[in-house]
Amino acid sequence: MNEYEHLISDAPSQKPNTYVYGEHDSLTPQGLFFCVMVEQTVKTLGVEDIGAVIAILAGQPILPTRGKFGGATKGTSIASKVSRALFDYDFERNILPTLTNKSILTFRFRMVNNLGVFIGRWTPMVGWAITAADVIKISVLTLLHYNQLVKPEDQINDATAGSFG
Repeated sequence: MNEYEHLISDAPSQKPNTYVYGEHDSLTPQGLFFCVMVEQTVKTLGVEDIGAVIAILAGQPILPTRGKFGGATKGTSIASKVSRALFDYDFERNILPTLTNKSILTFRFRMVNNLGVFIGRWTPMVGWAITAADVIKISVLTLLHYNQLVKPEDQINDATAGSFG
């Protein structure tokens, strides 16, 4: 009987492999994967991630501002206020590309000439980049660790993980 016939037959199914991990016993492969992912997440999230969260939150336009032109993002961010005060330097021309919450949806860069504006607008993007790198790191480390713990039939080996698993 091949694997597809087994799925539709009335024969009792085999009990899935179970694993012991830390304080947990009788874990299914899915439960084990979840435990490994939680452990890798805790290991990966460190001080630099607090910086990522702060950068993302500090870059949100929560402070009120004077009127703006139509299509502009309403409000300003704490990062923008602080960076404008600390890095108040104007170039002769608009040479610095920036994105705002509105312009990122259309991936339309706005050119500015003030270094503080440039830094303030890129602050949340840096936070998101750090967060994305953490997600990738957690995923890869989870997959590697999980595949080391389980029997070959429970390993995750497909096109997305082939070179990692």
